[in-house]
Amino acid sequence: MLDPRLFRSELELVQQQLKRRGINFDAHLYLELEKQRKEIQVETQNLQNERNTLSKAIGRAKHQSKAPANAMELSTTTDDDTSINEQIEYLGKLGKSLKEADSKLDSIQNNLNTLMEGIPNILDEAVPAGKSEDDNVEVSRWGDIRSFDFTPKDHVDLGEPLGMNFELGAKIASARFVVLSGKLATLQRAIIQLMLDTHINQHGYSETYVPFLANADSLRGTGQLPKFEADLFTVQNDPTFYLIPTAEVPVTNIVRDVIVDAKQMPLKYVCHSPCFRSEAGAYGSDVRGMIRQHQFEKVELVQIVTPEQSAQAHEELTAHAENILKLLNLPYRKVLLCAGDTGFSSSKTYDLEVWLPGQQKYREISSCSNFKDFQARRLQARWRNPETGKPELVHTLNGSGLAAGRTLIAVLENYQNQDGSITVPEALRPYMGGLETIQ
Repeated sequence: MLDPRLFRSELELVQQQLKRRGINFDAHLYLELEKQRKEIQVETQNLQNERNTLSKAIGRAKHQSKAPANAMELSTTTDDDTSINEQIEYLGKLGKSLKEADSKLDSIQNNLNTLMEGIPNILDEAVPAGKSEDDNVEVSRWGDIRSFDFTPKDHVDLGEPLGMNFELGAKIASARFVVLSGKLATLQRAIIQLMLDTHINQHGYSETYVPFLANADSLRGTGQLPKFEADLFTVQNDPTFYLIPTAEVPVTNIVRDVIVDAKQMPLKYVCHSPCFRSEAGAYGSDVRGMIRQHQFEKVELVQIVTPEQSAQAHEELTAHAENILKLLNLPYRKVLLCAGDTGFSSSKTYDLEVWLPGQQKYREISSCSNFKDFQARRLQARWRNPETGKPELVHTLNGSGLAAGRTLIAVLENYQNQDGSITVPEALRPYMGGLETIQ
């Protein structure tokens, strides 16, 4: 969520920034709601002050009144008594008016919050203009694309004889699920283990295990709710729970409502988890194979840093994801996403795209984003600045390090042999008992 003060002081700048994303922000609606909020807030404060003043006056009047001297006086009502009773009656009316004003203020504030929750992050200055993935900017390429002396197959044709079963996945669940058996299942596990060991031992991340269900507050904190609810799976007997779309959600929520000690910064977490996505907006796309599944495995990298560390941490985290591709000797390119293709919560995103010979194109295998303080404001995730002694919002970053299923696809297609066997990359052989070839 963006800082509300930004809208009050630099509304025109916000409009200009959102236009970079192709969003025409309704400033009139915002200004009208903000005007109503201010008016009701003033009314509420006036009513509160009047009630407080009257309550004190009644208290003093009661204290100053004398007790009746005899039974005759006990049955007599004085002018002072009448005045106090009228004031008490008016106090009740003030309380009712204050309650109504508070209710109006809550309603207006909820409308403002709903409006604000639907507004994406401000883009970093380095993000190029553009409307779609066609306008993304290639930053670099790494690795040599293999030249085959036969026509390379895609991962489906390679995988099915080796234990990749989409029909069984559909039988057990539905379309966009797969069952991996034998050495293919072992290969995916080896890929995950290589990623975890590398990020922990070489890149300094702390391994984390988290729930695979998350509540609405957690998803709202990282920006999945309310905008992307259609992409989430809910739990039928308790719709307040969602299956996580990525480990980013539970891991980033570790610092929700927390003030982190400056000495602990930066926090670096790595987490392997399944991910569940309904792919509501991807109907009909990538229906063949494992490219776009309802359930897939991913190793997620999350960093919690100070604002000063933010830009460098983004480059570092992206390089950590790149290192996995280098260890597996998989050709890839690094792409800076344009304004129209950058995600809702992100300020700046690099995509890593691995070369797939079966498709003769680069496909996304990791997305590494800097959210700056956008998520932190929703999460109320802060650190205590030792220079001021005051809590300030942290910056959050994450990226896939990598998506395990797509890495499996890349290994199958890049390491295939003419007879349909797969040469096991050297980096994975220690995790597969020294196996060199999957027949």
